Amino acid sequence: MDDYAWAAGVATDLVNTTAEVWRGDDHLPDLAALVEFTDLHGNEPTNDTAPGALSALSALAHRARTADLHAVHALRKTVRDLIDHPDRDHLIAGATTLTSPAQGATLIPDPAHGNRTRWAVPLRDGATIADALSLICGIGILGVVHTLGEQRFRPCTAPTCRGAFIDTTRPGSRRYCMPGLCGNRVNVANHRARRTTTRDRLTNSE
Repeated sequence: MDDYAWAAGVATDLVNTTAEVWRGDDHLPDLAALVEFTDLHGNEPTNDTAPGALSALSALAHRARTADLHAVHALRKTVRDLIDHPDRDHLIAGATTLTSPAQGATLIPDPAHGNRTRWAVPLRDGATIADALSLICGIGILGVVHTLGEQRFRPCTAPTCRGAFIDTTRPGSRRYCMPGLCGNRVNVANHRARRTTTRDRLTNSE
């Protein structure tokens, strides 16, 4: 639970793998892509928000079958619906359902802080990769609603993008689902527009 920002980032990245966002090119088309996605995200948090989910994330993806991939595809639709309809009660109810693969919240020793403890939400026995990602997304959404508020769930503001995101930045001023991509596209488009305007003014003044 301490790593809700990381978990919310996983949820954002998951929903933005769809063909809708990438203009027909699904970025999670097969089991190999699912493994790559979990390898990218499985070791990022500094604390084990859900040890059963995080430590086994990549291993669960490597054991996944086609049915598990389809379950992940269904999960990203569910998460996208929550981001697109950021009513507080809707978010809480939906995210709570997403955490159902958990065995229950508990406290475990925190080796980084002496005698202190930290939250842990282990996965139930026999969980799948879809269960692990569901738990992570649910924790991320609940953490953001509780800590930052439902206004942090937004659509991408890039004119040609259909992505969405959960803003966990300190100022809450994030505008794009993928800042490095969508932000650059907007900057390039604005630069070209300025060049065209300048060229037209020079042409008209001659």
